[in-house]
Amino acid sequence: MTLRVALLGCGNRGADVYGLHLRSLGVEIAALVEPRPARLQEVARRFGLSAEACFLHWDAFFALGRVADAVVIATPDDQHVEPCLAALALGYHVLLEKPVCLQESDIARLLEAEAGSAGRVTVCHVLRATPFFQEVTRVLDAGSLGQLVGIQWAENVAWWHYAHSYVRGNWRQSPPAAPFVLAKSGHDLDLLRWFAGSPPVWVSSEGALHHFRPENAPPGASDRCVTCPVVDCPSDARRIYPSRPLDVWPNTVLTAGGVSLDEALERGPYGECVYLGRNDVVDHQAVTVAFGNGVTAQLTVSAFTHNNTRTFKLLGSRGELRGHMEWGELELHDFASGTSSHWVVDTAGNHGGGDFGISRAWVAALAGEAEWPSPLSVSLDSHRMAFAAERSRVSQTVEVL
Repeated sequence: MTLRVALLGCGNRGADVYGLHLRSLGVEIAALVEPRPARLQEVARRFGLSAEACFLHWDAFFALGRVADAVVIATPDDQHVEPCLAALALGYHVLLEKPVCLQESDIARLLEAEAGSAGRVTVCHVLRATPFFQEVTRVLDAGSLGQLVGIQWAENVAWWHYAHSYVRGNWRQSPPAAPFVLAKSGHDLDLLRWFAGSPPVWVSSEGALHHFRPENAPPGASDRCVTCPVVDCPSDARRIYPSRPLDVWPNTVLTAGGVSLDEALERGPYGECVYLGRNDVVDHQAVTVAFGNGVTAQLTVSAFTHNNTRTFKLLGSRGELRGHMEWGELELHDFASGTSSHWVVDTAGNHGGGDFGISRAWVAALAGEAEWPSPLSVSLDSHRMAFAAERSRVSQTVEVL
């Protein structure tokens, strides 16, 4: 029997990623929910849906009752909780984009709703589904590092990616978007928890919005890149977007709904000067986490990097594992033998293959052929760490969990 799934939120993540992956896996996209009429029509044509299967708000869709097997919730960050609760009330299985919620109190609401529902929530912590990070867990499980003592982790956002998503894009203000450490590093905190193999016990953090502020605008800068006389601005949209293929992210975000790239740069938010002051999320943050088994982890997430990737060291009593996700490189140093080994893991695809990996695992679970990937109860420690890190950053305290 063909599985039927509704997409709630038809932006890049909902339609361009999960929708296409699910269709490639034989899933029928049965309904769409999207508040932008032009985008809704565009995605409906792509999946061959009639107007009767398209809705501007999830209330109208859920009013039909349970008309599909599951739903994907890829709405904006501040619109995840309510549709998820409504879906669970009807017994839907849910693939829920992270962050799960923006308020720590909503964690209990979601767990309670899932406990009383026939549906199950899978959080889109897609990096667990990548071949690269599954290889890291293989090394840990094999005992190659001995006792894991510490983790040094860097989320290298890349200057252009930060400008796109966190100055010009949907995540530039918190609220309504999640705090930077949750919006960008929820994956990383989830991986740290996975590798540590123990619950977090305390968190501390420092961070601020250092650079992308009006007082740092170059002399003579315009409010839009297309009219700006400054020629050496690293965040110049005239260089960031035209230098990349039109049919891949991030350009697909600008051209959604049939808008041309030129029109987007002339009139949309992605052509705005990054020094207008319309953003308030931090651009550099450091987080320290202590876990119950004694493992400590340091995470740095920064806009001021060349690569858009994750790099790390896992430090153990018998060895050290170094990793570079973009290149798929892993390097293991054995202290006892003095030998080193280096190998490369395939990282092709969105999020190193994680988007397709979690889609495939979710479909298998929907079909009753596998356990649920990244279940809600397992995924929430990342959110607890992120909320604690933001409290620590703002109040300059150490937060005990």
